[in-house]
Order: sequence, then C-alpha cells, then structure tokens
Amino acid sequence: MWGMSHPKRRKIEERDLTGFKYFKQITRLLEGLHDAGCGRDRAGNRRLHMDQYLALVLLQMFNPICESLRALQQAGELKKVQRLLGVPRASLGSLSEAAGVFDAALLERLLGDFVAELKPMAHDPRFDDLRQVLTLVDGTWLTALPRMARWALWQESSRDRRGAKAHVQFEVLKGVPVAATITDAHTSEAGVLKTHLAPGRLYVVDRGYAEYALFQAILDAGSSFVGRLRDNAVLEVVEERPVSAEAWAAGVRRDTVGWLGSKPTRADLTCPVRVVEMACTPHRKRSGKTARGGPEQGERLRLATDRMDLPADLVGLVYQARWQIETFFRTFKHVLGCRHLLSHSQNGIALQTYAAILACLLIALWTGRKPTRRTYEMLCYYFTGWADLDEVEAHIAALKDQTAQA
Repeated sequence: MWGMSHPKRRKIEERDLTGFKYFKQITRLLEGLHDAGCGRDRAGNRRLHMDQYLALVLLQMFNPICESLRALQQAGELKKVQRLLGVPRASLGSLSEAAGVFDAALLERLLGDFVAELKPMAHDPRFDDLRQVLTLVDGTWLTALPRMARWALWQESSRDRRGAKAHVQFEVLKGVPVAATITDAHTSEAGVLKTHLAPGRLYVVDRGYAEYALFQAILDAGSSFVGRLRDNAVLEVVEERPVSAEAWAAGVRRDTVGWLGSKPTRADLTCPVRVVEMACTPHRKRSGKTARGGPEQGERLRLATDRMDLPADLVGLVYQARWQIETFFRTFKHVLGCRHLLSHSQNGIALQTYAAILACLLIALWTGRKPTRRTYEMLCYYFTGWADLDEVEAHIAALKDQTAQA
C-alpha cells in the first residue's frame, strides 16, 4: 500500500555463509572456463571471469539467503567468499553484464564430460536388457515473467504472453539431467529434439513429441524410441502379436505391428513400428473447466516403438520411467531456486539452467543417489551454518548404505 515502508533486508554477513568444502570440487571443475569471454576484453581489465561467475550462481542455489542478484553481489564482497571461491569483488553491473558475455554453450559441453564420471544408480535390472542409454525427454515452462525481452514473447489467444522453455534430456540409470536447451515457450519440442539427437539412446517421449518425422530422425541418428501416440493416430495393423500372461498382468492389452499415419504422413516414417497398448486410468476434464493436460485420456495408452525385441511389459515399464523427469522439474524450479531468475536474457537463463543441472550432478556425485529435496535441504542447512560437516556426512553415508542394500 502507498505510504507503507517495506522492511529492509538484512545485509549478508560472513556468519551467514559456511560449508565451502564441497565448493572446492566445483571450482576445479570450472577452471577450464576461466578465459571464456575474454576475447572482447582488449584492454585486459576483466576482473570477473566465467568460472567465478558460475561459482557465485551455484552459491546462490545452495544458500537460500542469496535470493537475488543484489544479494549475490553482497555475498561476493565477503572476504571469506572471495578467498574460498577465488572470486573478486564484483559490482552489480558486472554481474548483470556477465549473463550476456559468457556463452552458455560452453557450460553445456562441460556438463557432458562431467556426466561421464557418474556411475549408474540403483535401478530396475530389466533396464540392463535395453542395450541403449535410457533417455527421457520433456520440456518445462519458465513462465510469464514481464521483464523478459521480445525473444520470449509470443501471441496466444490474442494476448501477449512471455515465457521461456527448458527442453531437457534425463538419463534414467544415472538419475540426472544430461542436457538442456532454452528457447521461447512456443518453440516446437519435437523440433528442438531433432537437433540434439545422439546415437545409442532409447528416447522416451510423451504425446507432445508424437511426430512421425521425429521418430524417423531418431532412427536415422542410430537410436530408438518409445513414444506415446495421440489418441487419433492412424495405425494400419499388419501383425497381431500374442500377449503373455505376465504382460497382461502388467497392464498390456494389445501388441501389434503396423504402419503409422494416413496418406499425407505415411512417408514421414519409412518402416513399420510396434504399438503396445497399456491399460490406464482415464483422465477426464472437470465440468466447466479447461484441463491443462490437453485432450481427455482414454482407457488405454498406445506406445509406439521400433524395438521389436523387448517384452511388451518392459516397453510399458520404460514409459512409466517418465515420472523421473517430472520429479526433476519440481527439484529444478522449486528446490534449486530457478523460480528466481538472475537474468531475463536467453543466454542468462541458459547459464542458470546449466548451473542448476550442474548442482544436481554434484549432489548425485556426493551422495551416489538421485537429487532429492531432503538431501538438498541438508546441504542448504550446512551451507548456511545450521548443520555441521559431521551431520552432512552422516546423511550422505546413510544414503550410500541404502544404495548398497538396494
């Protein structure tokens, strides 16, 4: 209300920040990025470098007290932070400028090298029979932020809308995201995936990716797919496969091979595919309200795949693994603080996205388990001085014991 003063936020002090032991690994990991973005610095007077900026961004993610760019700038003024993270004192302008100077693609490539160091986590042993890297694909919105520039503006129902979308790939056996691409929220998810395909993977996608040309592109890249079809998808059945008692008990109701598409789309996919129908609980729209999840869901899910060799119930199990990427999105947006964007440029949001993925990878490396809210909270308690190192290490040891017993 007018005339009312807001309470002034307390300035961050050294006692508010602790637990820098785990950040030593981060600074070593980022060292290779130190000279990135220096080509335009002809005067040679750049003081804030890419590795230092990213170290501060990660500090913000693990310290809830650092909830804004200004708070991060205050933390960077502390001698303890400067000494242990190797960062210089930086102005608010320098931190803001960094989002446009440092190329996010450099960090994306670095993440790939880091993922290779992670060992597979506890998982259903049937996934070992896939012989491909089980990779979930989906997108999540970073929505309706009025300060986003025109790159994030699109038209919908005659109203201006702003938002961004993170297109994420998630490896199930390692329990972590392995890639992300930031676009405006109206960019085609299938189109983004087509440009980021790799060989030797089994891509799992929802019906938003159900484009026959995408399935063909996955095959051309030397990979496979399990994808949910839209309810109105046309299938010309050429073979009915028997459903075993075990598969029926797992929810399989039909197993067929056929050609997808009507005449206009038949040429988009040049080979027949297998379609496994799974029983499910129908999703119904509530009367008078618009469901955000798209059209009503029937009593069966139709899953298309090129993998003719897999048991039908394993195809269903592979698709069910999609819940893991939804869990990551909750961690990404609500736990790692990415609801509070430090930048509203496309490159700046990409930098923060990759830093969030790096934080998940670090948690997985430290604990040997998938990132969870409880583990994240324990680390936050440690970094803000509420928990000591012994308590954190006891928590991590307990997680490793659970993994060993699984």
